Amino acid sequence: MLHEERADTLTLEGRFEIAHISATTLSGGPSPAPRAILMSGLQGSGKTTLARALEQAGFRRLCPDEEVFRRYGHYGRDFPRGEFLVREAPVLKDIALELKELLAAGHDTVVDHGFWTPEERALWAATVLEAGGEPVLIYLPVPHEVRWDRIRKRNEQSLVDANSIEFSEQDLLRHAGRFSPPANDEPHIVYDGTPEHVLAELRRARPSTDGGSH
Repeated sequence: MLHEERADTLTLEGRFEIAHISATTLSGGPSPAPRAILMSGLQGSGKTTLARALEQAGFRRLCPDEEVFRRYGHYGRDFPRGEFLVREAPVLKDIALELKELLAAGHDTVVDHGFWTPEERALWAATVLEAGGEPVLIYLPVPHEVRWDRIRKRNEQSLVDANSIEFSEQDLLRHAGRFSPPANDEPHIVYDGTPEHVLAELRRARPSTDGGSH
């Protein structure tokens, strides 16, 4: 494993195992790494609902959309719709830094954001590992019809709610074509729409903790 690390061919799971072994050696005993929940899902899949449930359970919540809203205002009114990704880029960099700080301080954290591609998910998982955390990926599969029904209702709050960015049905269809769900080589939890089930799964994975921050 150490040879693979030097050759830069070690998997994310292998890198986490080395980090965990190092932490255990330094502390003189096992010390669970803080977890970072990364979500993979499109608009209307329930990410914020799940993230807020995790926050209630003790996780720290980071939300790029809320920070974009705070810095730049309403998408499509205060800045052009075509500029969202440009405005979001520096926000994501700052969120990644804040995530590393929270993990380094020992806090379980959830990133309220939908990571659409394997490359993006791998990049953020690597960031988590570098901070001494354990990445946990959650996939939120929801049919288009359900998501569009939610978005239609949510659009009415778009001027006042940072988590209700306005989208048309064509937007959702176009974005779905750019979304790559986690494959078998990306270990993940499948969200069934019930936050309590995710919390139970996290507790089963770490029975000696309460699922909250350290």
